Amino acid sequence: MTANAPNRRRFLTLLGVGAVMPWASACSAKPAAKGTFPIMKSEAEWRQQLGAERFHILREEGTERPFTSPLNKEKRKGVFACAADGTPLFASSTKFDSGTGWPSFWKPLPRVVGTTTDRSLGMTRTEVHCNKCGGHLGHVFNDGPAPTGLRYCINGLALKFVPQA
Repeated sequence: MTANAPNRRRFLTLLGVGAVMPWASACSAKPAAKGTFPIMKSEAEWRQQLGAERFHILREEGTERPFTSPLNKEKRKGVFACAADGTPLFASSTKFDSGTGWPSFWKPLPRVVGTTTDRSLGMTRTEVHCNKCGGHLGHVFNDGPAPTGLRYCINGLALKFVPQA
């Protein structure tokens, strides 16, 4: 096997995921995390506040195409907050380049995210949502770096970057 084989395999995998995700996301749209949250709004209020793309991700559990978020390249010190309610979710010090095309973090800030089991698309994953508004953020996987071994793979449109003052 050549040295380029893993890179080619990764590229083809991501290309396939990128082609399927918009279709799969549209077909599997469902409401944001169920339950009662400190911030509750009607779907019409969320739609007006967030706009179409953010609404689809945060309220219908959509997924943005990989490598499209400007937050992938964000390197400044600060926090990544929920785009729906402004809750700080991830410190920039926990961000890393996972090569997946989505902003990735190895740990959220304490008590700000929740998880649910996501059985869409014929697989079982752990979905991550904001504990304040219930908005869908992304998923968490067990293939991240030390010290947690976790990869919080988050939609860039679900986040807003707040630079450190």
